[in-house]
Amino acid sequence: MKTRLNLNRLSEERLLDLRLCDLPLKLAGTHLSVLIERLYAELAGKGITFRPPCWLAEEWFSPDAIPGIAIPFFLAHPRLAALEKKFMLEVEGGTDQQCMRILRHEAGHALDIAYRLHRRKTWREMFGSFATPYPNIYQPRPNSRRYVLHLDAWYAQAHPAEDFAETFAVWLTPNSRWRTRYAGWAALDKLECVDEMMEDIAGLAPLNRKRKAVEPLAECKTTLREHYRRKTEYYQTDGSSRYDRILLRVFSNHERYQGNEAASVYLRRIQKDLVPLVSHGTGVHAYTIRHVVLQLIRRCQELKLRVAGSQHRAWMNTLVMLTTQTMNALHTGHYRFAV
Repeated sequence: MKTRLNLNRLSEERLLDLRLCDLPLKLAGTHLSVLIERLYAELAGKGITFRPPCWLAEEWFSPDAIPGIAIPFFLAHPRLAALEKKFMLEVEGGTDQQCMRILRHEAGHALDIAYRLHRRKTWREMFGSFATPYPNIYQPRPNSRRYVLHLDAWYAQAHPAEDFAETFAVWLTPNSRWRTRYAGWAALDKLECVDEMMEDIAGLAPLNRKRKAVEPLAECKTTLREHYRRKTEYYQTDGSSRYDRILLRVFSNHERYQGNEAASVYLRRIQKDLVPLVSHGTGVHAYTIRHVVLQLIRRCQELKLRVAGSQHRAWMNTLVMLTTQTMNALHTGHYRFAV
């Protein structure tokens, strides 16, 4: 029965009532399998023989004891990706480029576990203690040159294990020219350390050969409705309400503007032009500004804000708002850590 279920023909209400374990999904034969093979080819190109097993689960993660990669279910079907976009405003890994960035990051975790690299003295000296407890929140230093920039929210600064995985991902990325890009950065020492460790394990079989899937989708009894209820509640507690006052100065939820463009749509539409402009004017890396924009977009949707007044006025007010919030984020922003 599961294999005959057509997700495209279900109403949204019926779709949300489905349990994750009942979704007719698989990796084989999908675009995900093509990307996984691309990852394996990149590893092979570096002389690494290990191929981390991959499986579908609720979210992205790599287990602490199993050298493998869990891939979120919504990437395995366009209808589910659309549902993710509706509830979460973005699809993590929704493009091939984004998906490969995350796969390389998770492969770093998997290789760390497979070859027990974090037990090495050089790993500890360079990245810190693997046993450090994971934080619920962390306060990054956006201008720090001790860490590489790969995933959003300065993820390398969240934990030593994330620092290693992010550094590995930059090292693995084809044509990344990391020696040139990070010349003069303290992070270059970490990249050189990863380069040496990968040379050490090239051609070797992993020490940890466990291949059991952890929390696979087939064992998840949660419905899609409950999944998104919990997920949206989690991200609603990230302090985004601190933007409310300034957002309500720029946009409006008054009924007279209900026919106007949604503020979240407006911000998405202009961010390609706005982010470089704010970056040039403030000297802040565009990587930092994009993260602030994503938070503003999410809050605009939650408040159901609309553009008020002329496009010129909206543009100027948004420019001032984003510049202000970008500078504030450097000093006061705390970001939730998501496993």
